[in-house]
Amino acid sequence: MPNRFSGNDAERTALEAYIKLWRAAQAVETAANRHLSDHGLTLSQFAVLEALYHLGPLSQRQLADKILRSSGNLTMVIDNLERDHQVRRERNPADRRAFQISLTQEGRRLIEQILPGHVRGIQALFSVLEPAEVQQLSALTRRLGLEARRQDAERAEGEKGHGSKV
Repeated sequence: MPNRFSGNDAERTALEAYIKLWRAAQAVETAANRHLSDHGLTLSQFAVLEALYHLGPLSQRQLADKILRSSGNLTMVIDNLERDHQVRRERNPADRRAFQISLTQEGRRLIEQILPGHVRGIQALFSVLEPAEVQQLSALTRRLGLEARRQDAERAEGEKGHGSKV
């Protein structure tokens, strides 16, 4: 879809790609949320369970970094999962100021029950693409995400150096 932005070709192309990427991500997230809500989970709760399932116990900071959520937002997600007996929050033996989050047996059973259907749903969404296109999309979005994080960290570092607050 053409846009009305009057920048140069590179700027218009980047803006158009951004809009398409954002819309596609929203549509994929909506589909994922629909499946997960059938199991009483939000996407953030699923992301926590999935990270702990694959990586083992993590600190709240590590979890926030893995699932790209703020620590503050994650506190509520973990509170709800803990209330539902899906995760356990314990003092980190190496750093008593921090908590370590781990799956309970109930949480492990839930993620093992949900994950196969979730993966099938994702695969069905991606079936519109050829396998090589899925690999290319994965590589391109990884590069884009890494660059966005690099620029954000660079900006934050520059703001610290200038004493400005955001």
